[in-house]
Amino acid sequence: MPINRDELRTLVRMPPADDRPPTLAVRDETVGDGIRRQRVSLEQSGTAIAGTLLLPASASAPSPAILYCHAHGNRYDIGAAELMDGRPALQDPPYGPLLAERGFAVLCIDMPGFGTRQTEGTESALAKAALWRGQTLFGAMLGELTAALDALAAHRAVDPARIATLGISMGATHAYWLAALDDRIAACAHLCAFADIGPLIDSGDHDLHGIYMTVPGLLEHGDMGDVAALVAPRPQLVASGLKDPLTPPEALNPALSRLRQAYESQGASDALTVLTSSDTGHEETPEMRETVVGFLERALEASGGQR
Repeated sequence: MPINRDELRTLVRMPPADDRPPTLAVRDETVGDGIRRQRVSLEQSGTAIAGTLLLPASASAPSPAILYCHAHGNRYDIGAAELMDGRPALQDPPYGPLLAERGFAVLCIDMPGFGTRQTEGTESALAKAALWRGQTLFGAMLGELTAALDALAAHRAVDPARIATLGISMGATHAYWLAALDDRIAACAHLCAFADIGPLIDSGDHDLHGIYMTVPGLLEHGDMGDVAALVAPRPQLVASGLKDPLTPPEALNPALSRLRQAYESQGASDALTVLTSSDTGHEETPEMRETVVGFLERALEASGGQR
């Protein structure tokens, strides 16, 4: 029996929904090149998480939106700054300005231990404390991204029917897990992370992942291919480099096989886009960049109106 959404929420220890809706408080704003750049704080129940929200300055109707999930790369100093500044594994220009110039609203927040939140503790300390408390760092991250989705969907400048997730590496894992758990995600695009964990454990390559990505008991119910399958029939883009140690063929192929079966079983094979680069590793290629942008434009146009 395939894993279901309720089982996933239990395994990852998703925190319960807060009674008070989260808000995006604007700390400052600059306008230029047709983009409103806001330094924001995601606020809920006394907590405040720093982030950046980009809005098309001249939009006359609610815009499609991207919840951008930042990467790991052992660069705890970057966090949500990736949206505006990029990172070595990504092509130029950074995704934030590129997508905003094309009419998307884009939000990214710092994950625990990253960017402005390094003072909260190291990834290792945060993950261990969570496990001792019967929680997981991964679940906490997904809970915060869900709050960001709540706030983004409620924003008057955003069309809540046209929100996608996007990310590379850790951000990719967040992007498809959140889409698997929440139907409000109309589409998701993820780069350089999708692979079954079981084969990675067999080879020892699972230890290349950060400790944040620990979901106790997941392999008793399924694997990453089964998680991403819960996104079907919504549009999904998977991009991988075959020389990436995190997505070797022996871990990528079985995950892709079950993912394709899920889309085929729902008559939605055309909604799944798979792109593999035979000669690159853990990095975005120019072809990936072009494919991601085209995918998001098509998927979100099809999800509810015209820009």
